Amino acid sequence: MSIRHVLVVDDEPDICELLEITLARMGLEATTATRLEPARALIAERDFDLCLTDMRLPDGDGLDLVRHIQCERPELPVAVITAHGSVDTAVQALKLGAFDFVSKPVDLKQLRELIDAALRLETGSPGPDASDSDTAPATPDDGPLLGQSEPMQRLRATIHKLARSQAPVFISGESGSGKELVAREIHRLGPRAERPFVPVNCGAIPGELMESEFFGHRKGAFTGATQDHTGLFQSADGGTL
Repeated sequence: MSIRHVLVVDDEPDICELLEITLARMGLEATTATRLEPARALIAERDFDLCLTDMRLPDGDGLDLVRHIQCERPELPVAVITAHGSVDTAVQALKLGAFDFVSKPVDLKQLRELIDAALRLETGSPGPDASDSDTAPATPDDGPLLGQSEPMQRLRATIHKLARSQAPVFISGESGSGKELVAREIHRLGPRAERPFVPVNCGAIPGELMESEFFGHRKGAFTGATQDHTGLFQSADGGTL
């Protein structure tokens, strides 16, 4: 298996050293840049499997780099490193197309999980146009969604884009319009594809059993609990609930 390459963009030497050590222990090669312009040049010169960028850089910010990558290299997952508590900034990064974010001080366990998930993403992408207009063409072989009309092409492009992000997704539509099918496609094309997909019809679960269904219970926990029951959260661990 070839060595995977990660671009680290941060102007703090301590953070760069920490990330380089973490990546090396994972068998990954790290290339660092301390400013926005050198990072753009590196992205143009060579292929990377992941980009980790700080939000604040001497000549710009991480959001500028996220926009650049979405325009020039949309197949490249990019994760941003934010200051502790900068929720609004992290949400903005996700909306622009960032795969995920990690807060400072960096939790190494969380960072390793983020890197593993990003490197499991499909290398294919709907193309630069999809990051802006969500109108990239798709073929019938892309999945179970049928039809080649413009709305279906937009839907496929949106699914591809969402599958490359860890951002929460809300899917709405009339009964029978295919909400679960879209959810399954986002799961299938994302980094959790090899883990369980567990659909739940909350309306079919009586209110008094909701806690037991989601969190599970032990035998004898209440009247009628004749055996241990694995909750839905545990069943979907690492996958999609």
